[in-house]
Parts: sequence; structure tokens; C-alpha cells
Amino acid sequence: MGMKYKAIIFDLDGVICHTDHYHYLAWKQLADKLGIYFDEIVNNRLRGVSRMDSLEIILERWNGAPLSDEEKVKLADEKNACYKELLNQMSPKDLSREVKDTLEYLRTRGLQLAIGSSSRNARFILSQIGLGDYFDEISDGNNITKSKPDPEVFLMAAKYLKMNPSECLVVEDAKAGVDAAKAAGMDSAAIGDAFGYAQATYSLFTFSKLIQICSVQ
Repeated sequence: MGMKYKAIIFDLDGVICHTDHYHYLAWKQLADKLGIYFDEIVNNRLRGVSRMDSLEIILERWNGAPLSDEEKVKLADEKNACYKELLNQMSPKDLSREVKDTLEYLRTRGLQLAIGSSSRNARFILSQIGLGDYFDEISDGNNITKSKPDPEVFLMAAKYLKMNPSECLVVEDAKAGVDAAKAAGMDSAAIGDAFGYAQATYSLFTFSKLIQICSVQ
């Protein structure tokens, strides 16, 4: 049985592993320090959004003097330092057996596997969970200038893989990520929060369903 796609590009957070809680704690710490109200509802707006854009969303409730770009960068760096400190707690235990087994199966079938994530910490997270050198290519927040739903992160991944967008399947848990895949001319499989999203080509109730999707119908 042949394969329907030649490559799969995975979002990292919420797909391969879950770091949302660490993001939440780091942003909360920064917001508390600034005296800005922050809760899970505000946090949900930050999903799949770049660090600087996330900061702008949090600063909507800022009542102090306008902040310079320099001050904003400093705040974003402060949040990231706190986040990375929390990420040190991650280990291979944060990689589920289902995800690991599915990735192994897809790899044995000759598929190229890549990461397409807006995170600048993608490589660090992958090394923490035991997937340091696992993926063929990584397109992340360090090589892109635009956040999802802009397709840049996925188009860069396809370019690194030397694949046409039509040969790639994107796996995403955020609607903005599914929209980015569509804009890139790629099929998408939606999992988690994006499950059932009409713009997605497929919905994954569980990660291992990818095996069925990738086999030619």
C-alpha cells in the first residue's frame, strides 16, 4: 500500500507534546508583575501566536505609560527566560507512547517528518523530550517573520524538505495553524482544539489516526 503524502509537518505544542501550561505560568508571572489581569480566557487567544504578538494581546489591559519597542522586547525576553526555566522540568515522560509509536511507523514507511512551529524554543523542547535529532527538518520561530495564519512557517518547512506543498500534510491543533496550512496549499489534519474545524482536510480524534490518513485510500 502506497502513501498518500511524502512528508508530514507537525506543529509542536499541543500536537507532539503539551507546553501550554508552562506558557500560561510564564505569561501569568509577567502579567502579575505588571499588574495586568490575566486568565485562561486571555491565554487561549495566545495559541499559535508569536511571542511579540502575544505580548501585545496582554498589554491591551495595560494602564501605564506607553511602552517603547525596546521595553516590549525586554518584557518578551523576560517571559521567555521564565518559560525556559519551566521547560527544564520537561523530560521524555512528556512524549506519549502513542505519539512516539505513530512517528516511528510513519518514518518506517518512508515519510519525511518535519516540525512547523512558531516557537523559538522548538529545538530545546524536542531535546528535552528525547526527540533532539529525530525530525528531518525544523521550521520554527527562528527562521520566520510572520505568525500563523500566515503560511510562511509551513512553506519554509516544505522548502527545507525539498517538497511541493501538495506533497505535505500538516498536523495542527490551532485553527490559525489549519488556516496557515490551507494558505500554503497543503492538506491538514486537525487535532485537539482544532478538531472538527471545517477548514481542515481531516479531523484526528487521536494522534494514531494519522496512520490511516497517510495510507492511500
